[in-house]
Amino acid sequence: MKMLQNKIDFALVFEVKNANPNGDPLGGNRPRTTSDGLGEVSDVCLKRKIRNRFQAMGHEIFVQSDENNVDGMKSLSERFYDFLAKLNKEDQKSKDIVAAKACEKWLDVRSFGQVFAFKRNKENPEVSIGVRGPVTIQSAFSVEPVIIESIQITKSVNSESTDDGKKSSDTMGMKHRVSKAVYVTYGSISPQLAEKTGFSDSDAAILKEALRTIFEGDESSARPSGSMQVLKLVWFTHDSKYGRYSSAKVHSSVKVGKDGTVTVETLEGLEPEILD
Repeated sequence: MKMLQNKIDFALVFEVKNANPNGDPLGGNRPRTTSDGLGEVSDVCLKRKIRNRFQAMGHEIFVQSDENNVDGMKSLSERFYDFLAKLNKEDQKSKDIVAAKACEKWLDVRSFGQVFAFKRNKENPEVSIGVRGPVTIQSAFSVEPVIIESIQITKSVNSESTDDGKKSSDTMGMKHRVSKAVYVTYGSISPQLAEKTGFSDSDAAILKEALRTIFEGDESSARPSGSMQVLKLVWFTHDSKYGRYSSAKVHSSVKVGKDGTVTVETLEGLEPEILD
């Protein structure tokens, strides 16, 4: 595989309609907002969705969610030590070799990096290995302050049997959603770090497709099918390893209107690819 040679910047624009794109556990699972009232989707949430897309596309990942666990491992440490045990004894002694093998095996490690830090136990030694990945992605923020609607919901069926055999009292709850908003996130891929993890041009193409289809298979009660959709993915491939412009300048060239309209300011020598 050809290693990534050119710097890449990207912007992802998506729309939310009557959905909770990223609940805040410290705020009663209300949609995340900033102090200015802008809606927010954390970078951790976005990476989870990308990892899920990687898996759906047939690639191995290290950080698997419980509902997408495909190898039966109950924890990250169990998955790592199972991987480590399959290496030969000499390779196990070298942190660099272990890191390289981990990058080779797992696409999310090759992309985002990973800290393998696990305590010693009866069967396994203590491990502390850090991998810095070439792909960075920011939290997404809405173009304008969001309107959050809250509705009360009622559960009127028995969760458990009652002593007298009758129906238990109804239980109440709350459900929160963003009525309608456009969000934008930005990211970059560094060729210098790609060299260290083995991230290739084909990996960049996989990431591009994962971003373009990031909400496929992500449906839930909080995010009904069709309530979240990608409007535009703006993909910039520079003509050199260090890039013609800084990521900040490239990202700021993407202008997003409150209706989701995307315009890109012209940057000489850098032609964007715009995908729906």
